[in-house]
Amino acid sequence: MVRIITDSAADFEPQELRRLDVTLIPLIVRFAETEYQDGRDLSKGEFYEKLLSSGVFPLTSQPSPTVLEDIFHSAVEAGEEAVYITISSGISGTYQTARMICEDLDSPGCFVVDSRNATGGQRHLVEEAVRLRDSGKSAAEIVEALEAFRQKIVLYACINTLEYLYKGGRISHTVYKIGNMAQIKPLIHVDHEGKIAIPGKAMGMRKGMDTLCKYLDACTPDPAYPLYVMYTNNRSVAETLADRIRAHGYAVPDEHIIGVGAAIGTHIGPDACGLVYVEA
Repeated sequence: MVRIITDSAADFEPQELRRLDVTLIPLIVRFAETEYQDGRDLSKGEFYEKLLSSGVFPLTSQPSPTVLEDIFHSAVEAGEEAVYITISSGISGTYQTARMICEDLDSPGCFVVDSRNATGGQRHLVEEAVRLRDSGKSAAEIVEALEAFRQKIVLYACINTLEYLYKGGRISHTVYKIGNMAQIKPLIHVDHEGKIAIPGKAMGMRKGMDTLCKYLDACTPDPAYPLYVMYTNNRSVAETLADRIRAHGYAVPDEHIIGVGAAIGTHIGPDACGLVYVEA
């Protein structure tokens, strides 16, 4: 049996993790001196309430090495192989830490996969790993398939405010001020190295959504995999984007509209939306 593990950056709901039989490792969220386990004792809704009302810029961090060690040891003691699909190494140090723990464990059945993505993109990898596990593949076979599969995952998003990119040190004060005055909405993309890039900008959220749809039309999504629409705290923004995508001929059932939690919400802020799909 192969144990599939992921962290809270994949943005699964608790009932989805139970249905898929996936083990969750919470990332850490800090508001001032108070620490929370993302997705365990801090829900997505609670995170955004604190983000908007506390006046404190949150910090996220990787899980403690002890938590990772305990989960891998548990799998080995149960006679299981293990595949941990982490948040992108371009965003967090979780992958590097987990990799070192696996190497120290010296168990040939334990693996760590850098998703080079997050939220819906990381979710795609986890769901593919579950499919492969359920078809009888070994951990090594799953890892080999995932490392090829992740190159096909495409994620774009439109951010409503530059404030969180600025507070996180990703843009300068000058760019922040000018962008705010001009109502610029940055478009972000997770590149194949797993880093957040800003390939363009739009004058307002409506034009930002139009650009996301143009990006989608310029490629060929694989119909065998779901197209996910993502949002931070405001589902109505995602529903507007989903309607626009449907008008372009793509299916987006309500269950494929997913909320983004603290791991990425900390960096992009409220009222953001995006899409993620697998290229054919």
